[in-house]
Amino acid sequence: MARLRLGPLLRYVDGDTATVWVEADRPCAAEVRCADGARGTARTFQIAGHHYALIPVTGLTPGTETAYEVHLGEQAVWPPPDSAFPASTIRTPSATGDEELRVTFGSCRWAAPPSGERDPVGPDALDTLAARISAAPDTERPDVLLLLGDQVYADQTSKATQRWLAARRNLSAPSPSSRLRSNRGDPIGVQVADYEEYTHLYYESWLDPEVRWLLSTVPSCMIFDDHDVIDDWNTSAAWLAEMRATPWWRERILSGLMSYWVHQHLGNLRPEELESDELYAAVRATPDGTDTLRAFAAAADADATAARWSYRRDFGRVRLLMVDTRAARVLEEGKRAMLDADEARWLREQALEGDCDHLLIGTSLPWLLPHLIHDAEGWNAALCRGERGERWARFGEDLRRRSDLEHWAAFPQSFEALTALIAEAGSGTAAPATVCVLSGDVHHAYVAEPSWPAGDAPESRVLQLTCSPVHNSIPTSIKLGFRFGWSRVGRALGRRFARHAQVTQAGIDWRRTGGPWFGNQLMTLTLRGRTAHLRLDQARARRGGTIRLETADRRKLS
Repeated sequence: MARLRLGPLLRYVDGDTATVWVEADRPCAAEVRCADGARGTARTFQIAGHHYALIPVTGLTPGTETAYEVHLGEQAVWPPPDSAFPASTIRTPSATGDEELRVTFGSCRWAAPPSGERDPVGPDALDTLAARISAAPDTERPDVLLLLGDQVYADQTSKATQRWLAARRNLSAPSPSSRLRSNRGDPIGVQVADYEEYTHLYYESWLDPEVRWLLSTVPSCMIFDDHDVIDDWNTSAAWLAEMRATPWWRERILSGLMSYWVHQHLGNLRPEELESDELYAAVRATPDGTDTLRAFAAAADADATAARWSYRRDFGRVRLLMVDTRAARVLEEGKRAMLDADEARWLREQALEGDCDHLLIGTSLPWLLPHLIHDAEGWNAALCRGERGERWARFGEDLRRRSDLEHWAAFPQSFEALTALIAEAGSGTAAPATVCVLSGDVHHAYVAEPSWPAGDAPESRVLQLTCSPVHNSIPTSIKLGFRFGWSRVGRALGRRFARHAQVTQAGIDWRRTGGPWFGNQLMTLTLRGRTAHLRLDQARARRGGTIRLETADRRKLS
């Protein structure tokens, strides 16, 4: 009989339909059976010896909650018979769509260490959220969880994973996967090298008991960032050329894209998108879809326009646009862009189509940064494209990689294009109440609010909401740097950088209106009609070993 290896993950939910993702240990029929009679079945598909299914559940009743079980063949495999958690359930929104919507988001999560081991970076915010919900399952919980990048760390593996890698292969032997070195000079042996090793990262992260239950009962949307593949992924054309010259990079990037498609991307899609997805159909139509998926990943790596990882989700009158800010880049120095022309056109069309009460733009990398960092990234981009000569260009490229200068500010034209799109989407009689840019990456949280020149301001309230990490760390020196970056002195220093490279000043100004907050944390937007409230919760350990989420900030946005 088939056994459940990973999952279930509740991914998409609307009024009468949901999708549930699972991995089994062998080919089988996977079925979801709900207590209210709704159900769904899908055959597993195979990738690199692993067997997955994304099960469409139909017949759900809008505005209700129902427990569900997962069956593989005729065997019930979820929930486990000895589970200490409440039943996994599917909550559907009402047909009218006028109830509250709670959107919880964050990014950057190292897998929590095994139970009983000391956690060097403090309590995991996802674990803590799961504990709070499971202790009182009938109280408030997120309607959707947005994971904004770095769900797994392929380049910063845990001690436990390194022991697993050492048992699988000789990390010091002169073999293709171990003698090579990463772009930072670290041994590739303790990083993941192929698809099988990527699957281990997902096991380590998603088999955490609290997180496994949480993902089984709260719908989730995901997007990658650099560590899902490697630090600085697609930071520049020079970086990419160096990586492609190494014999280990091709397997790394193909495995990274393949595993992301399987574990994260498929579940982001609406059922109707899945039905029309040619790659999904091709993978399911063959006994082994590995070669088909590998060819797709190779095409996506060679040409940014060959795949679209961005997607749209509508939650009643709340629109979410999740934007790929890694694989859709144009890297040629004279033409650098965060999004290629096709991707930028898609984003514009989705942002301006029809009307909504709230527009959420999910981008792993913040749009608005501390002023010093924003100006430093624009200055660095000018140096790298040769504005101050070849010597400064070499210095700029080295600094770009060492300091992670690759946010929207490092692509000045893209920054201005996104700014203009946000202003246009937030203007007119049908403008949403809020336009919120949701981001992570920078290992702290803050709220920033832009201001436009007189007469150009949109009607919508526009905010940059940044929340990171879910479970990670930040050195004290970086904390001080971010605080300084928002200061008047930091801002003045940034302007000097900009003048050195003759960088044009941004067309808007902005100020920090909340934070910075440091710690393992999650933000929650509560949206109803045209009102919006924001709450920041931090995972904190108290005396006696008690760990809980505590509210660090709460505010009304509209």
